[in-house]
Amino acid sequence: MDFPVYVPIGPWKIHPHVLFEALSYFIGFRVYLWTRRSSDMPKLTSLQILAGTILGAAIGAKLLYWLEDPAATWEQLRQGHFLWGGKTIVGGLLGGLIGVELAKKWTGWTSSTGDDFVYPLIVGMVLGRIGCFLTGLDDHTYGTATTWITGVDFGDGIMRHPAQLYEIGFLLALAMLLYPLYRRSRQPISADEPYLSGRMFQWFMAGYLLFRLAVEFIKPTPHPYLGLNNIQLACIAGLVYYGWLLVRRGRGGSRARSEIRTAG
Repeated sequence: MDFPVYVPIGPWKIHPHVLFEALSYFIGFRVYLWTRRSSDMPKLTSLQILAGTILGAAIGAKLLYWLEDPAATWEQLRQGHFLWGGKTIVGGLLGGLIGVELAKKWTGWTSSTGDDFVYPLIVGMVLGRIGCFLTGLDDHTYGTATTWITGVDFGDGIMRHPAQLYEIGFLLALAMLLYPLYRRSRQPISADEPYLSGRMFQWFMAGYLLFRLAVEFIKPTPHPYLGLNNIQLACIAGLVYYGWLLVRRGRGGSRARSEIRTAG
């Protein structure tokens, strides 16, 4: 296979990164419209929260990318192509989370909104990683050299970990593991097992951050922070937050069930 793998569409050959990134946004949004729950959220509030999500994700994706190699970033501050190029999914997810929470605080909306984004995000990320894999070396998302049977030659004669394919496999497995929570989030509230809104998104984030923390050890990127890279530091911070959140909400759910049974 020759990389990048251009996709023929009629008389054109489309670059895989461009094509699959566009598909990830389009299809991911369609999945969101298809799977989201009905809500009494005002349209203006919905637009404000969406704007906060997009802005936070854009800022987070860029900031974390710039921290990949602080020395290179500092040296090339005047080079626009360096500063505007590149982004990270982890930064986008965590930045989007901060943007959502700030927008919700601004608008006064207190209900959880994360569960509806889980499957759209998984679909979008899987499509995006297909584009990353088909792009090859130019995308810089491959892994280190390996002798594993999974190794892929991206065109320079070196067998490398196809980290993009590992991520696709993980996301598909995570989607299946989260399906019971998805079904429960769509069912009427039960007195015996009340569903805590937002739990599905929390498990999605915790699972993905844990995967990225591990897979970054086989990425040929600088690890200037005591043997860790920028993404791993962000993953650790996110895991601490979501670990605390899941434990706290788990205790809250136990109390709620106890109160319901006592009242009954």
